Amino acid sequence: MSRVAAIDCGTNSIRLLIANITGDNFQEITREMEIVRLGQGVDATGKFDPEAIERTLAATRKYAEIIASKGVEKIRFCATSATRDASNRDLFIDGVREILGIEPEVIPGTEEAELSFIGATKALVHTESPYLVVDIGGGSTEFVLGTTEVQYAKSVNIGCVRMSERHLNKAPQDPLAVQRAIQDIDDAIAEAAYIVPIKEAKTLIAVAGTATTVAAAALGLNEYDRHSIHLSRIPTAKVFEIAQKFSLMSREEIAALGYMHPGRVDVIAAGSLVLARVMLATGATEFVASESDILDGMAWALD
Repeated sequence: MSRVAAIDCGTNSIRLLIANITGDNFQEITREMEIVRLGQGVDATGKFDPEAIERTLAATRKYAEIIASKGVEKIRFCATSATRDASNRDLFIDGVREILGIEPEVIPGTEEAELSFIGATKALVHTESPYLVVDIGGGSTEFVLGTTEVQYAKSVNIGCVRMSERHLNKAPQDPLAVQRAIQDIDDAIAEAAYIVPIKEAKTLIAVAGTATTVAAAALGLNEYDRHSIHLSRIPTAKVFEIAQKFSLMSREEIAALGYMHPGRVDVIAAGSLVLARVMLATGATEFVASESDILDGMAWALD
């Protein structure tokens, strides 16, 4: 048995998973998430904001204490879209190295996609393949197609934070800004589809906070419940309805939703629009919401 810890540091959130892995058996011990918005302003400036770095390092210190208390044998720290783009990333990487005593990895979008695929599909049963796993993050969205292993993967820069900062920074949203965002999103999906045959999938699996929050809305949950959300099937028409609803709501109305994490309030309109355009482009009639994602893929890879 191996007890492993995986930390996924994205543009919007930093997350920790500690698990026991024995062969094909996976036992979750701890799962944590904090919204730190590491990628704040990176799309516009190409650099990390010092306050964003400090927020993220503070969360990393908290995770280091949890890891030390749980008898972890192996640790992996992966940083994704915002860190790939930030010219001053070494300030952040050096801080993580000092806290955790390991070498943080700034992984390319293709590896991010592959790890998300492993995490989302490892435990799937009775679901038709090939699978298209779509991971809508803060800075980027990954598209990966495969059956038992990855066949095609592509990462494009249409994450919920990036689209919010670039286009959708009001609530309710400006209709003209929504149209500009749609053009931006559709162009990026077409770029992904040039590499990944997204219409060949029999099952579309969507992972990460945007997709699971949309699932919570579709299921009519009064509060966020990952066990109800995991492997739920959400019809495309419902995704469009929810994306439209979020676009028309004020910030206060979104914040009042019982299932809404405070850190997603100002980016869920953009994220749900990305998901809706993905559904349209793929021709899928539904998506499977998965609470297993890149974190789980990282953990499996550590065993």
